[in-house]
Amino acid sequence: MKNTVLKYGLYGLLSGFILFGLPFIFGMGVDFDYGELFGYTAMVLSLLFVYFGIKHYRGKVNNGKVTLGKAIGIGMLIALFSAAGVAIFDYIYTTQINPDFATEYYEYSVKKMETTLSSEELKIKSAELKQQMDDYGGSGFMAFIMFISVVIIGFIISLISGLILQRKN
Repeated sequence: MKNTVLKYGLYGLLSGFILFGLPFIFGMGVDFDYGELFGYTAMVLSLLFVYFGIKHYRGKVNNGKVTLGKAIGIGMLIALFSAAGVAIFDYIYTTQINPDFATEYYEYSVKKMETTLSSEELKIKSAELKQQMDDYGGSGFMAFIMFISVVIIGFIISLISGLILQRKN
């Protein structure tokens, strides 16, 4: 099991790091409207190694058998690697590549709110967002949130993969 987790976990880590950073590595950038969609797509793609890792373990290591619990365990360990890849890139991005990310996102959000809120609502909502950004907008915390997001999605993918691939005989 250890070799399977390491092999597919490293694939997940590298793909999470590269896919999450692809637009920035090639200088394309992502506007905020599509950034979230692209980010979640990158997360899910890097988590495909969960399925393949469980399948490899079942077919090549464990004589065609894997229980749901074992599959979830293997999947979650692989997902931790993918989560680390995404979180590492996110941290590097917000500290080295674009340290003004939080400010830019705040300004973008306020401009977007201007189109839908009254001036009083805008004042309240922008103050709330500013407070949230001050409280939680640090690079380390944002990377941690990315890590936790990938782990949660990884659990769902591990569960589904385990249900599909489980064989007890």
